[in-house]
Amino acid sequence: MHDEPGLAEMREYYERGGEAGRLDEPRGELEFERTKEIILRHLPPPPATVADIGGGPGRYALWLAGLGYHVLHRDMIPLHVEQLAEASGADPRIRSAVADARRLDLADDSADAVLLLGPLYHLGQRRDRLQALAEARRVLRAGGPVFAAAISRWAARLDGILRARVYETYPQAEAELAAIEATGRIPPLFPGSFCGYAHRPGQLRAELATAGFQVIDLVSVEGAAFLLDDLGERLASPVSRRIVLTTARAVERVPELLGTGPHLLATAVASPESPA
Repeated sequence: MHDEPGLAEMREYYERGGEAGRLDEPRGELEFERTKEIILRHLPPPPATVADIGGGPGRYALWLAGLGYHVLHRDMIPLHVEQLAEASGADPRIRSAVADARRLDLADDSADAVLLLGPLYHLGQRRDRLQALAEARRVLRAGGPVFAAAISRWAARLDGILRARVYETYPQAEAELAAIEATGRIPPLFPGSFCGYAHRPGQLRAELATAGFQVIDLVSVEGAAFLLDDLGERLASPVSRRIVLTTARAVERVPELLGTGPHLLATAVASPESPA
């Protein structure tokens, strides 16, 4: 399998080890809570088998195993597999290995559901994203859902520039926006920084359809709440936390607002008219 531009930079970013704690930060906590509730809407009941492809250090794998699921965790970063092994304590419900989402070592029809919560936004070439989706469809049993996450095309502007003001440290960041929003490619601002690919909502739908899936839901995960400077304080307050989450749910499918939040999450099943 060929490597594409940006893959080495992606490896450098994740090999720093910061992903293990990202979902504990306020914006990561919001992403994690919302992603879990969206997945549970269509996830078959335990003890179903879930393939967590590109599962990082395994936060979702651990969550699923705790609910009674069997998890086939795969990630292309060896450090992530090691971190999950340490965190899971050799939980027999989790089987983890290093693998590329475009070329999985899993058998056909081996999973009742598939999570793709990272691969699509680290594959800059459409052919590679379609290959990852084809692999997900291959390992998915008939009728099972795939949950495919994408970064919104406007996340660099709204999160990086408007919220985080990265231009204050890296003045070149603002100049990158036109190219990012035209092509979807997010370059690293400095060695070891995040890089990836950002989708338009309609583009994510189209790629899933091309890969033989029927999209049954497409939502904005966080909505606009990620812009709040006091998000951590709000999530720590039961009343404010409820407001943050109910607001995200209320606007999650509004077409005009889909690209506002930093993450999109599509739920899809194999189209019956498409050949396997």
